[in-house]
This record gives sequence, structure tokens and C-alpha cells, in this order.
Amino acid sequence: MADVEGQIKNEELDAEHEARRRLALAQIRQYPDAALKMKARPVDQFDDELRSLVERMKVLMKDASGIGLAATQVGVLQRLFVFQPNEDDVVAVVNPEIVERSDETDVADEGCLSIQGILVPVERSTTVTLVGRNETGEEVRYELEDVYARAAQHEADHLDGVLMIDRTTPEARREALGKLRPRIVLT
Repeated sequence: MADVEGQIKNEELDAEHEARRRLALAQIRQYPDAALKMKARPVDQFDDELRSLVERMKVLMKDASGIGLAATQVGVLQRLFVFQPNEDDVVAVVNPEIVERSDETDVADEGCLSIQGILVPVERSTTVTLVGRNETGEEVRYELEDVYARAAQHEADHLDGVLMIDRTTPEARREALGKLRPRIVLT
């Protein structure tokens, strides 16, 4: 996998991919959008509309150079995210639940497609078991570790309106919010 720096693939992009990345990011809600702080509702219909949303999210995530994207990040309050459970695949998990977490944790910098240019240290379990359904309603189960476990926890948080800046240290949160605040320019 390309080097992943805080949930964002750190890769050299050609001009065409950079243009696609910018277009994708323009379709992803950015902090402080209210949808990012809202709790998503369970999905109860596995229909063409859901499958269409999943496909759109997979393309956006890939074009934006991310390794995960929650429905709330595209303004849809449904319990669904797409992510990479390994280096090669991109999958959807509908009504996801983390049913097991390791006691062992690790602190690493996280980034977010909805909070551009910010990395903050977040403590997460190093391994998790994620269950849910795919976009056709079939049950899925993933045993995840390292960056993939971190991505699943990060995306599951999004569905509860929890952002990485809510899970970091007070100092890192203050610094991140300072960078995110609009600057007043005096002329």
C-alpha cells in the first residue's frame, strides 16, 4: 500500500489524479459541517439506492486518496461506511459494530478526509473484530489489525458524530482547532 499518513494515502499524484482528488474532496463534508457531528440511523433497506450510495462512496474515497469514508461525511445519516480491510480491497459495512477490541492500544497520528491538513495523535485498539452487512444485506465479519483496525474505529466513530479531534489530547485538539479557525485578515 502507498504510505498511509493518518488515514490518508500519502502518494505522488499525477495531474489528472490530483484533479480527481480535489473534485472528490469538494463532495465530502468538511469540518465544521453539522452533519459530521450527527448520529447516523440504522439502515433497514438494502436496495438499489443503498448500492448506488456505496458505489459513489467507494469512488470518492479512492479518488480522495483515503482508506475509509463514512456516509455522514457525504451528508447521509445512515450507519454505513466504506474502507479498506486490507491492502487490496474496498468494502462497505452497513450497520457496523465493533464486537471485540484488543486491550493493547497504540497512539498514532490520524487524518481525516473531512478535516484536511490536520493530523492528531489518537489512541486506538491495535486489533478489532468488525461485523455488519454488505450492501446486498449479507453478513460480513472482519478481523482487523494495525492501520485497518484504526480505519474501522475511525469510521465507526463518524457514525456516532465523533471526530478524531474529539479523541485526541487537549493540547493537540487546541492546536488543530487553532489551524481550522477562519483567520481574520486586517488590511
